[in-house]
Order: sequence, then structure tokens, then C-alpha cells
Amino acid sequence: MARVATKVEDLVREDPAMADALRVVLDRADGGTVEWADVDDELTSGQWGRLIEKGVLRSASGDGFAIRDRAAVEEALSGDGATEAQAAADDEESGWSSYDKAAAVGALGLFLGYMVPEVRNTVGRTLDLALGPLNDALPFYAVVLVLAMLTGLYSTLLQANLMDTEKMGEYQARAKEIQQRLKDAKARDDDAAVERIQKEQMEAMGDQMGMMKEQFRPMVWIMLITIPVFLWLYWMILENGGTLGTVTMPLLGEVAWTKNAFIMPAWIVWYFVCSLGFTQVIRKALNINTTPSTS
Repeated sequence: MARVATKVEDLVREDPAMADALRVVLDRADGGTVEWADVDDELTSGQWGRLIEKGVLRSASGDGFAIRDRAAVEEALSGDGATEAQAAADDEESGWSSYDKAAAVGALGLFLGYMVPEVRNTVGRTLDLALGPLNDALPFYAVVLVLAMLTGLYSTLLQANLMDTEKMGEYQARAKEIQQRLKDAKARDDDAAVERIQKEQMEAMGDQMGMMKEQFRPMVWIMLITIPVFLWLYWMILENGGTLGTVTMPLLGEVAWTKNAFIMPAWIVWYFVCSLGFTQVIRKALNINTTPSTS
């Protein structure tokens, strides 16, 4: 697996001491798995965390971690790993690419449409070229329902394809392992171990940033597509709210689109009700799981 080899090369390039750390892990991976307790006399908590963060180690059964591709790690340590070009490509894939950053900037720019009428009107009129015929063919509540279904579909697909649930699971597994060792150390009144593990816990705070990064990456793409849809709906309400009719809300009965329902505008409430329902159905139908995986 060339990707694992390039990750090992990156680690060693950043910190040459990681080569010795990896050799210790390879030597002590009894039965294919290794725990922090097996290597804490040779590795620092930072080195252990980097191996998990980079995906060289993956969570296995129990509290152990398995080497993702032992042959690739050994090959990389021998100097016969992947090329620099492969390493650069892997970095691009595992981190935020220039496209991801551009999507984030675009989403922020579109967000101004909620506050700047010129942006909202421009986006609204542009999207109306495509969504206007749909609005002419269906009542407005059905238009919102269709848009909620479509946004729910692509949101689920983007999360499934852009979010590395395995890596997030590894972050969680490491945090769980540290918490358990800290609990055990406190139970046996081992103050030295408690101090050492608490220091490791502080160093592992970078894992939380890694999880946030993994979770937020698909969100910028979802916002880039969803915000224009919201701006069109908002534009429609402002421009044609009096002619769009009403929607029947649970507990409230008929509510005009321009009025509030449950302290929020009726069209937003209706959109979220439809979107949440369709998203759950889509995930079940496509068997898509967007929660961290520890398998």
C-alpha cells in the first residue's frame, strides 16, 4: 500500500526519530497488534499520537492498534518507499486541498446574501431560471419538499465520501485508551503515572482538532450548494410571499409562509422537517454511516 509508505516517509522526514519509534512498534506488535503500554518505555506520547493521526496505526479489537500495512512500513523504513510525487498527492488527499479552501471561501461569500440584498437578489434571480419552472408546476410546499430531498441526498453523499470515519474512530479510540489508563492509574494511586498520562492527554488535544477538521471538510461543500438554495427560498418569500399560499403545520394548522412557526419562519421550519426526514430515509436506503468507525 503505497499510501502507507508515503505517510511513513513523511513522518521520518519531519522527525528522524520516528524511524526508531516505528521499528520499536514493528518489533513489539505481538500478534499483529500493539498497545501504548507495550511501547511507552521507548516512544513519547507525541510519537504514538502521530502514528495514529497519520493512519499508520488503526484501531483493532480491544484496546490495541494494528499496523495498517506492515510490509509497506518496513519497505519505507528500508528506503524503498513511495516517491515524492506520491507523498504530495497523499498529503493533498488527506488534508484540505485548494478546492476545499476555495469552497470554504465561496460558502462564506454566499453567506453574505442573508445580509446583503444585492447578493441575495443576484443569487435568487439566477437560480430562478432553473427552479422557476418547478415552482410553476408544483405548490410551494412541494417545491420546498423536493429541494429538501435533494439537499439531503447530496449532503449525505458528501459526508460519506469526504469524511474519513475510520480516522475519526482512531482518534476516539486513542482518547478512550488514554482515559482508561488514567482511570486505572488513579485507582492504584500511581501519581507518577497519572502525571505522565495527563501530560499525554494534553498532547492528544491535537486529535480533537483533527476530528473537527474531518467533520468540517464536507460541511463547506454542503454549505456551498445549500446556501444558494436557501437564498432562492428567501428571495421567493420576500418577492412573492403573499401569493405562495399557506402550509399546514403540526399543532399550528395553516400558517402563511411569511409568518413565524415555532419562533422561526414557516418556510425554514418546513424545510428542516422535510430535510431531516428524507436524510434518515436516504441513509437507511443507501446504508450510509457517517459516524466514526472503530473497526
